[in-house]
Amino acid sequence: MKPFIVCEHVDFGYENQDAVIDLSLAIYPGDYLCIVGANGSGKSTLVKGLLGLLTPTAGTLTVLEELQRGGIGYLPQQTAAQRDFPATVGEVVLSGTLSRRGNLPFYSRREKALALRNMERLGLMGLEKKCYRELSGGQQQRVLIARALCATEHMLILDEPTTGLDPSAIQDFYRLVRELNKKDHITIVMVSHDIRNVILQADRILHMQQQVLFLGTTGDYKKTMAGRDFLGEEALGGE
Repeated sequence: MKPFIVCEHVDFGYENQDAVIDLSLAIYPGDYLCIVGANGSGKSTLVKGLLGLLTPTAGTLTVLEELQRGGIGYLPQQTAAQRDFPATVGEVVLSGTLSRRGNLPFYSRREKALALRNMERLGLMGLEKKCYRELSGGQQQRVLIARALCATEHMLILDEPTTGLDPSAIQDFYRLVRELNKKDHITIVMVSHDIRNVILQADRILHMQQQVLFLGTTGDYKKTMAGRDFLGEEALGGE
């Protein structure tokens, strides 16, 4: 199986200051990878690099042609302004097809069908005409995932997706993402500070501190000094 993305000794940064240094990483179809680390550790910079928004300052970044064609679905951290966006659910989801359309002035029947299919998939039917800003935080995240799935069926990159959600919505969100990963075989790359849930959800952990502190399975991460220091005994369940 060929990896979707390969980083070989990659640096990413801005204005002669690298925030990610000497990263070697392969992301395979079906992966569920969570990126953790303290503030300023390079997580957001790495995400921008994986999305193609930053060019490596050193090393080699290789993206599988299939992924280049299909793109990557991206859920950025939501700002207050984005949560208050005055559009309908249907309009937000349909906008995810824009990367597929080229310069065509109108949405095609196929794109509208894709948007409806993903709304149904995410349990949003009946909300198509409802204003996005009137939804709960959990519903908004479902809308944004449906939008991202209109852009790609291969990979989702999620940046702090549970910020601002209540505990019930957080658990619902993780169940949904896990189902997309295991049932639909969508590759998940998630940046998160939600350590307690991360170690229950992700298959692999990348712990960043500009350089890689750890890259491997969740089980192995819990046994390392870096994992124990970062997670704490409470998150490890007293192991």
